[in-house]
Amino acid sequence: MLFSRALLRRHSVLPGFDLALGFTLLYLSLIVLLPLAAAFLKTATMTWPAFWSAVSSDRVVASYRLTFGASFLAAVVNAVFGLLVCWVLVRYDFWGRRFVDALVDLPFALPTAVAGIALTALYSANGWIGRWLPFKVSFTPVGVWVALTFIGLPFVVRTLQPVLEDLQQEIEEAAAILGATRWQTFSRVILPILTPALLTGFALAFARALGEYGSVIFIAGNLPMISEITPLLIITKLEQYDYAGATAIAVVMLVASFVMLLAINGLQAWTRSRQGR
Repeated sequence: MLFSRALLRRHSVLPGFDLALGFTLLYLSLIVLLPLAAAFLKTATMTWPAFWSAVSSDRVVASYRLTFGASFLAAVVNAVFGLLVCWVLVRYDFWGRRFVDALVDLPFALPTAVAGIALTALYSANGWIGRWLPFKVSFTPVGVWVALTFIGLPFVVRTLQPVLEDLQQEIEEAAAILGATRWQTFSRVILPILTPALLTGFALAFARALGEYGSVIFIAGNLPMISEITPLLIITKLEQYDYAGATAIAVVMLVASFVMLLAINGLQAWTRSRQGR
């Protein structure tokens, strides 16, 4: 056993643990840690009154409310309909299934500005879809929600898909033989197994929506106090050379996002522990 482990380490394709760990930490530091540290350090140059004034003005608070609220609602909708889309793609064989499967990845490949322009054209008052709706979508908070839903769907589908593919249909058949209804089979057998992956997809869609900019600014209208998102405020402050104010808002977004993702990860761990028991 010891000989085989030593042989495996000697002939490993990747470099040794120390070297690989060093490259990993260096890469993460350059790509992730240093930019985040720079934001905190720039914000630290502000006095507390200046910081509080920058992050708690009425306009900024309104942008928080819209950004977090629309992102959360978009992630919830994507969790529900992403599960449905994934179920259809995995469990049913129909003509054009590969085409539909490729469409799921379209928000990944499509430039965000192109997506924003396309959604604005579709949902405007004279657009193909907007003209038939009884309410206005483009240049309203509803438009922000539509754009965030569009860009977040692939995260839920692609996170659930491999888990659902590994879920054997014999489990459902056994539940049916034991007298379970379709709803009981789904809610008590299938959903608990999918819950960790569903929460992961929800967290990814939520985090992606919080930082979205390109596809939102075209359809939002960017009206202060109404349809202005927080990333746009950060860009505005940068254009005004208010770097400290921009990083202050960015730090608030970063901390809030981290806390929410930490809570979701804790919920995932709790769900897995319950399944293990």
